[in-house]
Amino acid sequence: MSRNVVRVDEATMFELLTVASLLLVALFGTLIAYQAYRGYRRNDARSMLYLALGLLLLTVSPFLLNIAVTTLVDPERVVIALLENVSRLFGLVAITYSLYGHH
Repeated sequence: MSRNVVRVDEATMFELLTVASLLLVALFGTLIAYQAYRGYRRNDARSMLYLALGLLLLTVSPFLLNIAVTTLVDPERVVIALLENVSRLFGLVAITYSLYGHH
């Protein structure tokens, strides 16, 4: 395994901003998904549950997948991109279902 590990004290400003933006996307995605889940629990509205799931798959899951996959194995970058995009696709499908599919 010849992985190039980037240490925080050696990271470029671009790398730090990239990680910070990914963390913020995951944080805001989690907060909004939590509110949607609360809406589901309060009103028993299944569409809110699908909205919460979709938001997590769209925002949090790609971030966690990237970390988990690159930590456990040393895949090609295209494999990580595929997994992230499949998660985003399922997230968008869940959000679409929450809007149009379940009434």
